Amino acid sequence: MELVRAILLAAESNPHGFGPEDISIDGYTDEQIGYHIYLMGQAGLVESIDRTNIRHKSPYATIKTVTWAGHEFISGARSPTIWSQAKGLMHKAGDGSFQVWQSVLTDLVKQSIGLGG
Repeated sequence: MELVRAILLAAESNPHGFGPEDISIDGYTDEQIGYHIYLMGQAGLVESIDRTNIRHKSPYATIKTVTWAGHEFISGARSPTIWSQAKGLMHKAGDGSFQVWQSVLTDLVKQSIGLGG
């Protein structure tokens, strides 16, 4: 999930609404990034372009745009404090599905603005 967050932050920071041509994230290979973008497209977080070809060892995609669901996820995950809290809770739970991550982030954002959760 750390890589998913980093990819979404990088894509969202592109000023024109389209995903950047190349995303580079310290500590991750191009193959890892491309595969995660591929998965993020399947999950509906981004509109992705499948770029898989014979030279790739894994499915590989680039980002066309961030979807509404992707923006919703990153709005909850943007804050380093809330992200850290979510990671701590998810670690205690032994990790979980994307939907659980989204729910935890939503609850933490609600708590941070005094709406309970």
